Amino acid sequence: MGMILIFISFTLLNSIPPSYGYDPMDPQGNITIKWDLLQSNLGTNDLKVSIYNYQLYRHIEPPGWKLGWFWTGEEVIWSMFGAQATQQGNCSRFRGGQLPHSCEKAPEIVDLLPGTPYNLQTSNCCKGGVLTSMTQDPSKYGASFQMNVGGTTDPGNFTMPINFTLGIPGYSCPNSTQVPPSKFTSDGGRRWTQALGTWQVTCVYSQSLASPSPKCCVSLSAFYDNTIVPCPQCSCGCQGLPGSECVKFGETSSLLQQIQDPTQAPPPLVRCTRHLCPIQVHWHVKQSYKEYWRIKITVTNLNIIKNYSDWNLVVSHPNLQSVIQVFSFNYKSLDQYASFNDTAMFWGIHFYNDMLLQQGDQGNVQSEILLHKDPGLFTFREGWAFPRRIYFNGYDCVMPPPDRYPRLPNVGSTDKSSHSVIVLSFLLLLVMF
Repeated sequence: MGMILIFISFTLLNSIPPSYGYDPMDPQGNITIKWDLLQSNLGTNDLKVSIYNYQLYRHIEPPGWKLGWFWTGEEVIWSMFGAQATQQGNCSRFRGGQLPHSCEKAPEIVDLLPGTPYNLQTSNCCKGGVLTSMTQDPSKYGASFQMNVGGTTDPGNFTMPINFTLGIPGYSCPNSTQVPPSKFTSDGGRRWTQALGTWQVTCVYSQSLASPSPKCCVSLSAFYDNTIVPCPQCSCGCQGLPGSECVKFGETSSLLQQIQDPTQAPPPLVRCTRHLCPIQVHWHVKQSYKEYWRIKITVTNLNIIKNYSDWNLVVSHPNLQSVIQVFSFNYKSLDQYASFNDTAMFWGIHFYNDMLLQQGDQGNVQSEILLHKDPGLFTFREGWAFPRRIYFNGYDCVMPPPDRYPRLPNVGSTDKSSHSVIVLSFLLLLVMF
């Protein structure tokens, strides 16, 4: 009875869309911003700011993070290393000497690009604002920079700013909370120092804030049914409605001629389809063996102005606990619940298919998965062979309705027909003899 209640609870949690800042696929996921006060001089403070992506599968792709806040006093940024403010602002009150790096009341900070001169770098900087997820590459999930801040109201104290933003759609950040001071090691671990003060800001993701409409959809097929179940119509938009511009095959769009701001992610411009999704994921049940079965997954990019770098796919299916081999993709099980391991993450192989190119002949990636048939669990009936949920780059993809799933041949009706033929033949023999 207890296991039944656990299963029901898990199913209910797994059916809740991540629209309210809670994601059942990654219940502990967040992006944490940490401020360390390293040194406080007369009128200025040296600070180290670190950003950590503690999410299992959501990553920050180009153009990257843009950290923002609001100073509560007359603070200015005198110098920065490892990042830069996008605007210097009005520094006219400083005359007769070197001007501050930024006098903006609400500065916007961006990461430096790879190849930045060493005298402007800090450790763990200069990745263009890109942060990988915890699963894909744990060595690149963080970023940091240092700055010297002056102009505080009370020179003896440092006051944290407010109204933090990440500059990434979907994330909301509260004000900071003071936590135990960070400790730093030097001389090979023989000496430890600590910050004068440490504050933390925890930002969470909400898909309803990220986008008013979905960004991907799922289509289905199986070897035992010649029907291909397409993405539901208007999954991501409907042709002819405002905000649903698309480009027909063989045509170009005037939007392609517009110069895009390199610091802003361009809006999707997709090929005209019945679903109008930038990304389509196709799940095909390919083969069935005595003890194993095989799936083919194809991800197609229908966005004609964007390449998806370091893409990833998260799939929920009960048989993913018995994966034997994955071809052409990286794979890792996401064991976010101790008693369930039915969720897996797939992503491209570095320098092979980690870049999903924009719409065209090469605008797709595909792989096959070999799974073991778990006794007492495996079945092709009632749509069991198809996933419960698929995410692409953290977006919940629109699934076809269950009543449209490919069906097994009606074996029962075939058996009845054969039985009728046998009975009729027997009656004819009786009449003849």
